[in-house]
Amino acid sequence: MDTQLKEKIKALAKSNSQKVIDIRRHLHAHPELSFQEFKTAKFIAETLRSEGIAVQEGIAQTGLLATIQGKNPKKRATALRADIDALPIQEANNVPYKSTVDGVMHACGHDVHTASLLGTASILNTLKDEFEGTVKLIFQLAEEKAPGGALSMIKEGVLENPKPASILGQHVYVKTPVGKVGFVEGVSSASADDIYITVKGKGGHAAMPERNVDPVVIASHIIIALQQIVSRNCNPLTPCVLSFGKVVADGITNIIPNKVNMAGTLRTLDEEWREEAHQKITRIAQGMAEAMGGSCECIINKGYPPIEQDAALTQRAKEGAKEFIGKENVVDLTKLMGAEDFAYYAKKTAGCFYLLGVGNEAKGITSNVHTPTFDIDERALTIGVGLMAWLALKELSLN
Repeated sequence: MDTQLKEKIKALAKSNSQKVIDIRRHLHAHPELSFQEFKTAKFIAETLRSEGIAVQEGIAQTGLLATIQGKNPKKRATALRADIDALPIQEANNVPYKSTVDGVMHACGHDVHTASLLGTASILNTLKDEFEGTVKLIFQLAEEKAPGGALSMIKEGVLENPKPASILGQHVYVKTPVGKVGFVEGVSSASADDIYITVKGKGGHAAMPERNVDPVVIASHIIIALQQIVSRNCNPLTPCVLSFGKVVADGITNIIPNKVNMAGTLRTLDEEWREEAHQKITRIAQGMAEAMGGSCECIINKGYPPIEQDAALTQRAKEGAKEFIGKENVVDLTKLMGAEDFAYYAKKTAGCFYLLGVGNEAKGITSNVHTPTFDIDERALTIGVGLMAWLALKELSLN
């Protein structure tokens, strides 16, 4: 593609920057949880229609699909994806756009992803007479809560009529400074499985433990024993994480409860080991509980698979990013143990999921995603908007 078109994209991204920031701040102030994004979806639809962009609403309830056709729209199609839901976190930032919804926050940057894709849509719509092909814009519900929104949107046909030859997605990354983007080749993120363990014993007076079967002690032994799955069973060349974030023993100082409920997550990059780890978790938990006189119920809900980046597409995207923001601003990143249901799109067509730098240590913007103080350097929005438009048009220019 020619340099003139690249400069037009950069100019449009710059001139639209305040509008995109305003969109991001509106979304940030009005977050909605997974499968509840009704007002968010309405806002997205209204924003697209104000630009003269056709949009289909109500996909899998709150998902949306917009389509921008250039000249010769049947020549080639590509897709761009953003997620729209928020997290059940109480925001601790003191900013003008702070969440107005108690206990709900865009702590994973989906407000940024959505605002960026809306800005990209505006650029592509402005330039639709200067490119050939079709761009599909997927605004996806419920990335944060399994089974996620990707599968249901795919089932409702967002990757059909026309079928895109590729799909691109971006995610905020605070460890990379604003102005830069990062790429991971191969398997780039982990699978994610939810683990629910209920340990049953015999409760009673805490001063008479010999008359009880203490599920709290059993649960603590299970948690420690399960860590051996990572430290002693997993291939050290295959990253694996097993963490428990919730342990509920509903007793008091002098009452041992009858049961303990635990919830955790398993993350891995290897599908074969993933299945083996499921079996080991169940066997160890149940065996430990029985050996200590109790019992154990173990439920593992299989979640998102790892993202498998398409090699050719990722290489094209990296080169495109170097052209757009400079070689010095494109970095190679290591594999991440976070999970994303973008993986389902990448199983249906060539996919590339890259990371948009949003951090700024000098301004104190260093909090990780999924924390109450997560925020971004909003200059990243101009880069995110322009780069995604550029990469989309480079995909459409292929023969």
